[in-house]
Formats: sequence, C-alpha cells, structure tokens
Amino acid sequence: MLDVERIRNDFPILSRTVHGKPLAYLDNAATSHKPRAVIQALSEYYETYNSNVHRGVHSLSMEATDRYEEAREKVARFINAGAPESIIWTRNATESINLVARSWGESNISEGDEIVLTRLEHHSNLVPWQRVAAKKGAVLKFLDLTEDGRLDLDGADSVINTKTKLLAVTHVSNALGTVVPVKELAGMARSVGAAVLVDGAQSVPHQPVDVEELDCDFLAISGHKMMGPTGIGALYARRDVLEQMEPFLYGGEMVLEVSYEGASWNDLPMRFEAGTPNIAGAIGLGAAVDYLAGLGMENVREHEKQLTAYALDGLRGLEEIDLFGPWDVDSRGGILSFYSSDVHPHDLGTFLDQEGVAIRTGHHCAMPLMGALGVPATARASLYVYNTEQEVDTLVDALKRALRYFGDGASAAR
Repeated sequence: MLDVERIRNDFPILSRTVHGKPLAYLDNAATSHKPRAVIQALSEYYETYNSNVHRGVHSLSMEATDRYEEAREKVARFINAGAPESIIWTRNATESINLVARSWGESNISEGDEIVLTRLEHHSNLVPWQRVAAKKGAVLKFLDLTEDGRLDLDGADSVINTKTKLLAVTHVSNALGTVVPVKELAGMARSVGAAVLVDGAQSVPHQPVDVEELDCDFLAISGHKMMGPTGIGALYARRDVLEQMEPFLYGGEMVLEVSYEGASWNDLPMRFEAGTPNIAGAIGLGAAVDYLAGLGMENVREHEKQLTAYALDGLRGLEEIDLFGPWDVDSRGGILSFYSSDVHPHDLGTFLDQEGVAIRTGHHCAMPLMGALGVPATARASLYVYNTEQEVDTLVDALKRALRYFGDGASAAR
C-alpha cells in the first residue's frame, strides 16, 4: 500500500486553498500536478547547466546532453521499449499521433485501405486519421461500445479484416475511463498484417504499460499527465518501422549532410527531432518517470482502483446524475463522467469550484462520443495517486449541495 499522505507532501500545490477551501484537485486527466523532484529538476537545469544539446564541446552542453539522453533512456525502460532510439521526443501525445499520421500514414495507407478506430477516441486520435483517409482515399471503421461503455468485441474480427492497414486505439478513454483490451485487439490486427498505434495518454501515467506485451508499433505519451512538465511528450515506435519513415519536420539537428542541392537524414532518433528541443521538459519528464517508478506502477494502479471503487459507491447514491462507463474497476481507470439534466455541466463545475473542488466539464475532446451518449457534455472527476477518500467525500457532498441548489431553482422556474 502507498503512503498517500507522504506522497501528498511531495506536491507543493496540494497545500493551497481555493475560495477559502482546501483544494480537492480532481482534474488529473487534463493535467497532473508535479512533485518537488520534477520542479527541482527544471530549476537545476536552468540554474546550473542551461545549454543546447548535441551541439557543443563545452561542459554545460555536454552535461545538458547527458541528462537529456538519460531522460530518453528512462522513458524507454519505463515502457520496456528496449533501445532508447525508439523514443522520439514530441510536444505531447497529440503531436506523437500526428507524426505517425503524416510520416507513416501518408506513405503506407492507400486508396481502399481501412483504418480501424473505436467510438471512444479523443479528437487527437480521430482527426489526424480523418485527414489521412480523405487524402489517400482510405476508409475509417469503428469498433462500437456496449451500453455500459465497454468496447463491444462481438464482431470485432469482422471490422478488423484483410483490408485493415492500421488499428489506432486509445488504451484508456479520457471521457469514460474505459480500459480497452489493446493486447487482444492487437492480436487481431497482427493476424491480418495491420500496424497498431496506441494512445497511451491516459494509461502510461496510471498503470504498468509494456509495449512488448501490448505488441504495438506505436505508443503516444503525454508528459504533463504523468507528473512531468507541459510541452513534452514522446512517441515510441518500433525501430524497424522508424527506419522506414520519412522525417516529420525538417531543419537543424535532423540532418546528416546538407548541400545546396539536397540533404541526407541523421540517425535515429535525431532525424525526427528537428530544431532545438524542449530540453528542460525532457529532463523534467525523466524526473517524473523516476518518481513514478519509485512508487511502482502496480501500486499506483491498485490505489486508483480502490479509490475509484470508493468514488463509484459515493456517486451511485446520487439519483439525479447519470454516470457513464463500466462499473467494474478492473475495466476502467480513475475517470468518472456524469451528467444531470437539471444543471449544465459548466454550471456544476463552477459551483464545485466555489467548494474548492476542481473537475473538468465539457466534451473532453470527444464530441462524437458525447453525441453517442445523447448529452451535450459531461462533468468529469479524474483521480491520481495523491487523491484521497476524503477528497472524494468532498466531491460527493459538494455535488449533493449543487444538485439541491439547481434542482430547487429549476423547480421554482417551472
């Protein structure tokens, strides 16, 4: 078991108040807070060895390069990627997916090919493939959902067929918390010769992820959702696949030789990292990986399962809300989306903020899914390793007050 109170002491922001109330931060699917170790890693870089990487023979540059590349090695170990050259630094998971869409998709997907997604996808794993399909004359196919928000595997083997060129799926839904059986789907894709991309933005921060076990070609990672800085992410790609891909961006660092007539590309991973990178961000993400590895991702997942079960029990008693997603905590992450016909989610979020409770409201960059659910938006509470049962109680109590307040107002208006 994790010592959550000790963990909370590592996060300075958790001690602040909002509107005079203790902060109950339940918006971790949007971004997570940073432990002192990450904040100190950023500060140390800027204060003691700030320099560009790969380009200097002086001490500061060599030290920055070492720490920058050490961070790449840490991410590779964290997801069992093998060679660190399989890790490409990006700005975020969105850029990682766009890199694959432009560099791999436009070269490998042809007219009549099919790209298989799920109905759960974030816009970042939907819109890029819409554009590729439109440009190349390919077809998008979707795996449907059951009534409780799980992936409906009945008929999946017909959706994934010999025309399938790519399976691109989220690992954990940012809108419903549904855990997608990626390994099973990847097996289907492999059987027909399709490539596999996994959006790991909501899984890598919260549970053990092993790219060899998942058998994926690509995995997109978001740094700020796993205690790292904003503006840094990573793409894992199988080395043999990367070696066949054209660069995504062109310019400095990604070239080997340049003449006025042409250029040749640098070795991996540099050929996909044009220009000065987010050096501090990568080093900060390395510190975040160290912190999470120290906790143990099995422990992180177990804590969140217990806390999610506790939250589901508390929310189950609120008859005025509809709660979306599976009830089984083995089938969901710590994301709880709900809707009340008595109050718009934005109004609900504003009310909760006055109580010190931070949640997310809106379509969560999953507008098609909201339409399928028949709601304009949802309110979403999302949990992480530093959250407590007391904070869940605060959420439930604040929701009860909000529903009474708006319910009475709606009744009076009628």
